[in-house]
Amino acid sequence: MAKAIAKTGVVTALGMMSGTSLDGVDAAVIDTDGIRIHNFGASGYRAYSEAERTCLRAALGHWGGAEAEAAAEVVDDAHAELLSGFSDYDVAGFHGQTLAHAPRQQGTYQVGDGAMLAAKTGRPVVWDFRSDDVAMGGEGAPLAPFFHFACAKYLNLKKPVCFLNLGGVGNLTYVDPRFDTPEEAGALLAFDTGPANAPVNDLMQARLGLNMDADGRLAQSGTVETGALELFLAESYFSRLPPKSLDRNDFSEMINLVGELNDADAAATLTAMCAAGVAQGMQHCPESPSSVLVTGGGRHNPVLMQMLEVSLDCPVQKVEELGLDGDMLEAQAFAYLAVRVARGMATSAPGTTGVSACVGGGVVSLPG
Repeated sequence: MAKAIAKTGVVTALGMMSGTSLDGVDAAVIDTDGIRIHNFGASGYRAYSEAERTCLRAALGHWGGAEAEAAAEVVDDAHAELLSGFSDYDVAGFHGQTLAHAPRQQGTYQVGDGAMLAAKTGRPVVWDFRSDDVAMGGEGAPLAPFFHFACAKYLNLKKPVCFLNLGGVGNLTYVDPRFDTPEEAGALLAFDTGPANAPVNDLMQARLGLNMDADGRLAQSGTVETGALELFLAESYFSRLPPKSLDRNDFSEMINLVGELNDADAAATLTAMCAAGVAQGMQHCPESPSSVLVTGGGRHNPVLMQMLEVSLDCPVQKVEELGLDGDMLEAQAFAYLAVRVARGMATSAPGTTGVSACVGGGVVSLPG
């Protein structure tokens, strides 16, 4: 078994993602040379138990300490368990779990031990993707845009398009596939649009003991409180120019804005806030995209998707309509980025994170 990744040619990479929705760990395999996507492979999912979710929630916002250590153990164990079901890959990309993100203050903090996973699996593991970007003045997020550029090329798209990921936080990537490489100025613009699923999930957990508003059923029965929506859009974040990024809990006061509303109206209003943040963000696109391709858990919410269709001036589609897997796109992104890091290629650029120059961030841990 090879100890290090080959420096040229197509390799099989496995990416893993545990997002801010705290639902579980995704894993997905792709074949790539770090430039083009050659094939999409197997995928898998390992849900967090309710006890594990509670542990992770308790650690959010912590930059260390007992809560973070407990969360790290949960993250490592879940990833190792999921990894044990895969054998045919050359390198793994391990994002870990973000507990805190404040790039302009303390930095960005993900828990998870890539060196341990490399030792356990006997394969190279690339991890700690964000720290180098932040050290060079970047936001450290979002990191999927280089992969989104590769997806646009894979799909042979000819006009600008937006990828919208609706996880715990929403993030948008404007891709212009008329450029040759993602590093070129103008090829990409990326930023967080605002909260997405996290506030609704937190509301459902706090009020009803549920993990999410499944299929938007509660929001469907509610009415949007426009006063709360207007207060939300008055937040200074929306007037900032991108690139820009958010911590999962940056808009935690949204729960207070809907505190006096009944459950259905609160869910409808929080869902509308997510859609409104996206609509605000679309104004930053250099030109109107041909479509918005939605990925992440939020695309399963028909109420949210309908709100997006009404508020955006271009077609809104699930990425599945073009043959991609919206449940696994983030995991696939870290498979792709792992190969780029291992080969000394850039993973972020001024247009994606605001970093001062193109940078390839990440640590490569070899087995043994």
